Amino acid sequence: MPTLDFKGKQHIYAHHLTVPHRPLIVDEARSVLPDTDPQSIGGKPAGEIPFTDQNLIIHGDNLHALKALLPHYAGRVKCIYIDPPYNTGNEGWVYNDNVNSPMLKDWFEKNSPVDGEDLERHDKWLCMMWPRLHLLRELLRDDGVIFVSIDDNEAHHLRMMMDEIFGEENFVTQLTWHRKRGKDNSAKYFSIVHDFLVVYAKDKSETVIHRLEMEDSTKKAYKNPDNDPRGPYRQLGVWSRQQGGSRYAYTANSGEEFSERLWLVNQSTMKRLDDDKRLLFKGDKVYRKLFINESRGSIAETIWTGLSNNANAKDEIKSIFGGAFFSTPKPFKLLERVLQLSTQPKNVYSNQPDIILDSFAGSGTTAHAVLALNQQDGGNRRFILVECEDYADSITAERVRRVIKGIPASKNKAAQIGTGGSFLYCTLGQPLDIDSLLQGENLPAFGQLASYLLHTASGLSTNPDSLPDDNADGFFYFDEQRDYYLIYQPRRDFLRSGDAALNLERAERIHAKGRKATVFAAAKYISQRQLSRWDITFCQLPYALLGLGG
Repeated sequence: MPTLDFKGKQHIYAHHLTVPHRPLIVDEARSVLPDTDPQSIGGKPAGEIPFTDQNLIIHGDNLHALKALLPHYAGRVKCIYIDPPYNTGNEGWVYNDNVNSPMLKDWFEKNSPVDGEDLERHDKWLCMMWPRLHLLRELLRDDGVIFVSIDDNEAHHLRMMMDEIFGEENFVTQLTWHRKRGKDNSAKYFSIVHDFLVVYAKDKSETVIHRLEMEDSTKKAYKNPDNDPRGPYRQLGVWSRQQGGSRYAYTANSGEEFSERLWLVNQSTMKRLDDDKRLLFKGDKVYRKLFINESRGSIAETIWTGLSNNANAKDEIKSIFGGAFFSTPKPFKLLERVLQLSTQPKNVYSNQPDIILDSFAGSGTTAHAVLALNQQDGGNRRFILVECEDYADSITAERVRRVIKGIPASKNKAAQIGTGGSFLYCTLGQPLDIDSLLQGENLPAFGQLASYLLHTASGLSTNPDSLPDDNADGFFYFDEQRDYYLIYQPRRDFLRSGDAALNLERAERIHAKGRKATVFAAAKYISQRQLSRWDITFCQLPYALLGLGG
């Protein structure tokens, strides 16, 4: 497979692995806390609801935010939509990833922000996107899908990069969206009126792209002349004019006889349809009823027109804020279409809702679409937004607050009432690494450290608030292969004491369960040979965590 080479690739190739984990810090004052609204989580008080069961808006660098989400959301996100900088040369975006390479740091510092005068802006854009796409892929479910908005400036580079990260076999399509009202007669060559949405799957063999709800013009073909209690239906012929059907004579339950011919369905299916009163007999013709609530809808095309455009998106912002506070929003209808194709109102295979992630959240259109679609179809989809700019609270989160609570000045009655729902506003805490733990006064909570260690050791994701922390031996998680233990309390005096060690008594209790085990602890007072005999893997917590370095 051809691969894309660009300046700096060797330095950022594995950068996503070196980004430190940071805890998510909830800011309740900026949040809209759950109540008894149907979109809240069972009407529980906010303090009783794990943050992994709620909508999130995170203010912070999206590279660090994505890494912070991994211990809790790896392999859980159903749909990702991102709208990164298009790198047109006019945005003036700044690359600020802390890549551990003097050459790369010097290169970026000499040319920042990245603009149209920068002849290496494409290389820098690729350096910015590479680690983020790696982390986004880790967050996707096996049946998950990612949509990336882009234009002609980087579409070709993006496709090659995503082929390398996601696998070219997981390319789904490249959609073309008509984004601009009218045309630009001052354009030098062509008036550009489109953007692209590049679509990849985590595993294409597992991915389902849903059909769109049928349009009103199509619904008119469904009628109910005999007042069937099952509702309107279409009449579809069940005879076949071509070879390949089933040949037989049929006698209907009504006694009507039909000579031997080719049918589209086999004889047992014909009998089942007849027993279910789904057949209509008109002379020598037989029709079956296809009810409107059984229709699969229409398959989406790759060119999207009439969906709304950028001008509509700005009008949507004005209707919410009373002014145009954002220069490049995406229209609500665009995101609604993405969600209709990639998510379900409620997951029919599990009680876990479909999670939608947008790590370049901008004006918050993705959250707006999730809340509105849930209101329309009774769904329980959840969103996670990440925005690095200072307007994360004043625009991104504020839009979502107003959509939830209602916009009295709106001309739309549903918008006046509000969608209901809730979200937690989060910021990023200090990195969970040796240096920060040495310097910090506060140690991480049991759940935060346990979920971080579990993900680091095994790649598993879990909810930190659901992990038990009152077990004497520190048991906190199990899977098919082994149990996991963390002997820890967020107190330095405990960590310096013998109580923080894996001793013989604890090891015997763990061994008695008859399962393989991994134990995280400050020290061990038992031989490695004995632990190996008992299938216990010991992982020592870093000395910095114990405060022994200073």
